Amino acid sequence: MQRRRLMQWGAALALSPWLVRSAQASAAHAMQADAAADMPQAAALGLPRGGELPELVSLPLELKDGALNGCLAAAPLNLPLLPGGKATTFWAYNDSVPGPAIALREGDNLRIRFDNHLPQPTTVHWHGLPIPADQDGNPHDAVAPGASREYRFDLPKGSAGTYWYHPHPHGHTAEQVYRGLAGVFVVRSLDDPLAHLPERWLVLSDLKLDAQGQIAGNSDADKMDGREGQFVLVNGAWQPKLTLGVGERQRWRIWNATSARVLKLALPAHEVWLVGTDGGLIEKPRRIDYLLLPPGARAELAVTGRFAAGKPAGLLALPYARGKMMGPEQDASLPILDIAPSAALKTAALPARLRKIAPLGKPAARRLVVFSEDMANPAAMFLINGKTFDMDRMDFIGRVGAVEEWEIDNRADMDHPFHLHGTQFQVTARHDGKGWKQEPYLAWRDVVNVPPEQKVRLRFRQDLPGPRMFHCHILEHEDAGMMGTLDVRA
Repeated sequence: MQRRRLMQWGAALALSPWLVRSAQASAAHAMQADAAADMPQAAALGLPRGGELPELVSLPLELKDGALNGCLAAAPLNLPLLPGGKATTFWAYNDSVPGPAIALREGDNLRIRFDNHLPQPTTVHWHGLPIPADQDGNPHDAVAPGASREYRFDLPKGSAGTYWYHPHPHGHTAEQVYRGLAGVFVVRSLDDPLAHLPERWLVLSDLKLDAQGQIAGNSDADKMDGREGQFVLVNGAWQPKLTLGVGERQRWRIWNATSARVLKLALPAHEVWLVGTDGGLIEKPRRIDYLLLPPGARAELAVTGRFAAGKPAGLLALPYARGKMMGPEQDASLPILDIAPSAALKTAALPARLRKIAPLGKPAARRLVVFSEDMANPAAMFLINGKTFDMDRMDFIGRVGAVEEWEIDNRADMDHPFHLHGTQFQVTARHDGKGWKQEPYLAWRDVVNVPPEQKVRLRFRQDLPGPRMFHCHILEHEDAGMMGTLDVRA
């Protein structure tokens, strides 16, 4: 068993006022040189790169008593990551980073026994899935070190989409995710118009190592800006490669499983169509030049190998500035994945219509959610509606089946991606600081990026009762209190 795990990992790791703000910024910039010196350059660490893109490990499931049964365990895992160095300690689900993939169909019933072998309390949050609140891994339902619990839920009709699972204990979420705890969860449709396309699953994560090759703790800059390491990994590998036939069309599912990176992804040499968002397929394919994927978000793409001359053949993260205070902004394109051409293949058809999405009706309630920052108050730096998260407080009261419209107003100085538990929402309009613009197409999402001084309007319906979290999905900001609770009542 140990030899098999080492073989898997050998492949996977080929691996306030203006004056106050200005004063804070000056102090922060003075710290940047020290912060950069503390984080070794990627080349100096010697992490191998360029191997074949690893396939994800699947979670074994057994059909018993009408349900699919499986086991997940969270525990430390030592991996021989760097040449000639000691093992790097990750935290992993079932000894795998990323965790084992779960692929089911609408209508399936799932039972997962979860064992916590970590030194901290944890949960398993089934990100984006429309499941009961007491099964969704809320911070109110933490599993103590050494304890176990069962998660059990059905996957209703219409829930096909690209989801993931990760920890959600308040105050520990960021650390547990950046140490390796994340896995993917795909729900397949009973009538999938893209079932004829071969699939690629790409889990993008972020790795920050110290000079000893260990996963570094969060610095003050990380806690303020959100963590970004030296490496962006794909399925646990650094800058791996895949082959794509000339003219071949593939379906790519992409997860942003980083703590804080907003990824502006592009495939300059190829033909790319957006076909799905967090909650499944959109109505019609949309030709795109790039994809902005905030932390926690997912997308489905139809990628056709064109290999246009003079353009980079691989997947790139284009420069993107998200308003960081203490760390440098990304000012150059990052190579994420190398793509090599293989034999020419016939291009598979892409349907003109993928599915029908009905717009949600007139809202029964309208709410304002304001993101703000107070950099002068380390105990309450990141706020929603002027408050830091309180486990015992319900911020809003909602009703099962009622359509709500929320306006997310980012009055802060950096991007804050908004996430809501328990359902998918439709973005209806965005305000870019100059005026409102209607969203050009309908889609189901559970994460939307909100840049500084901009606003987003969205509508949703919660179909199950219970407490539902909403928060910034920069996990360091969530841990610092940028989170609230919607109490949905029958």
